Amino acid sequence: MDTGEMPAAAGGGTCPPPWALRDYAFLADGERGALVDPDGRIVWLCAPRWHSDAVFSALIGGPGHFTVEPVDRWHVGGGYYEDGTLIRVNRWVTRDALIECREALAVPSSPDRLVLLRRMRAERGEAVLRLVLDPRPGFGAHRMGSPRVEGDMWTANAGGLRMRLLGAHRASWDPGSGLRGEFRLREGEEHDIVLELAEGPDRPRLDAGELWDATEREWRRAVPDCSALVAPRDARHAYAVLRGLTSGGGGMVAAATTSLPEQANTDRNYDYRFAWLRDQCYAGLAVAAHGPHELLDSAVRFISERVLADGDAVRPAYTVSGDPTPDERALSLPGYPGGSDRIGNAAGRQFQLDTFGEALQLFAAAAHHDRLTKEAERAAATVVNAVERNWSRPDAGLWELEERWWTHSRLSVICGLRRIARFLPREDRRRCAELADAVWAETRRRCLRSDGRWRRAADDDGPDAALLMPVIRGWPPADHPSSALTRAHIEDELAEDGYLYRFHRPGVPLGEAEGAFLLCGFTMALATHHLGDRVGAFRWFERNRAACGPSGLFAEEYDVRQRQLRGNVPQAFVHALLLECAVRLSNASALPP
Repeated sequence: MDTGEMPAAAGGGTCPPPWALRDYAFLADGERGALVDPDGRIVWLCAPRWHSDAVFSALIGGPGHFTVEPVDRWHVGGGYYEDGTLIRVNRWVTRDALIECREALAVPSSPDRLVLLRRMRAERGEAVLRLVLDPRPGFGAHRMGSPRVEGDMWTANAGGLRMRLLGAHRASWDPGSGLRGEFRLREGEEHDIVLELAEGPDRPRLDAGELWDATEREWRRAVPDCSALVAPRDARHAYAVLRGLTSGGGGMVAAATTSLPEQANTDRNYDYRFAWLRDQCYAGLAVAAHGPHELLDSAVRFISERVLADGDAVRPAYTVSGDPTPDERALSLPGYPGGSDRIGNAAGRQFQLDTFGEALQLFAAAAHHDRLTKEAERAAATVVNAVERNWSRPDAGLWELEERWWTHSRLSVICGLRRIARFLPREDRRRCAELADAVWAETRRRCLRSDGRWRRAADDDGPDAALLMPVIRGWPPADHPSSALTRAHIEDELAEDGYLYRFHRPGVPLGEAEGAFLLCGFTMALATHHLGDRVGAFRWFERNRAACGPSGLFAEEYDVRQRQLRGNVPQAFVHALLLECAVRLSNASALPP
């Protein structure tokens, strides 16, 4: 019988065929995330945590997946998220039936235990569904061993993980391909499957009803009402994605995946399953624009802890548990088409000055809401000291390139110093102002052109979309001539068809060097709004808001010509800037706090 699977995967077994990135949906519980294709195959899941090895790695050509799909191959798929949640409803229309599969990673969650919920229901007609569970811990290095069924529960273990599966006791275990079975549902009937993967001792009993009830309650609690905003459903979805990417310890991963190509076969494939401090500051600032919600506190806590632990040597990125990012290495897997199988990220060893500026801006936003903790106050003082000692050093900058005297990095710390100074005692306020003045004077001398616009770096006159970020954060002020001039130059040089690119690559036209950068598109919307053009801001917002897949998820880049997502998904900072746009464009006079 045709199962729709490729005949073999690296490491043995079968591998579901890949889909375009726009077609995948995303489940998450804060500690890890899964990607689901339209046919009901979970093809990516790392356990027990974001940066752990994958148990299901079919996304990048490895073994391991968890499939619930119609046996009838003549079907069309679709689906939606329940509002303000990462509870996904996958829908299939076959020749004879309408079937729904409701799925989620259960919340509240813990770092050492994941619970995956799948509830199948025949909405119309009689449905026959196939289940295939083939867990392969360690990117396929291990097979689940010692499988046994007791009552309605399967158990097995491998790679330090213990598996329990509820609701498939009639399925059979094949040593080469895992658990396989079929389910027949009459119209109106439903069936629950619960998968647990955990470290450590035995866990509480698995009760599908209780787990679903708790998950629904937690999403209702965690995601705020956005009904007063423009694009309220998208804003709530963006918040839910950010919540799903944020661990209980406060760290937010940049994305759920690794090695998904920004451009086919160009070796631009990176592991984003780590917490970039800058990205989390963007998310925290977006949340703060809406209100003093939980994710603001999470961001302040995690960044404060990292700053207090490492001081001047603070890294741009960490694991969500606060450890250094591991060195890059390759796996023996094919990779997603056009991509690679790289894990780890060397950017965690760079010096990126703007991280200090973003941290100060985040702390100021928390103080604006009276949410600046004592630890954050100490962290802010530590950051000011670090800026004083390091602001003149070349750094890798926002785009993590070669070390240079990047303009954006200096403007970021100036903005951070000026904003945090409002909430400091008089003596500290004076010190921040003097330091900001010194950085401002040198940055103007080295980076401000005679025609009044900012150059990209002290030694580079080119445009750079990174220079929009200081505009939306309020420094230089909106009435400073450089703000409007720089924004206009960036639009003239880097915009095409309502989308924005980061910078020019010598000799390569825009759109061929890389995809449109969605962070930049939303930042352009905010900058345009900040400079008084509300209609223009909405044009930018709506154009970039459309650059998502059917599941409403955004990647880092968008291939305008092919209308495809590029890079790892879902990309946290894109969802953060969408949320911030929805907040600020809802208020004609909204300015940074």
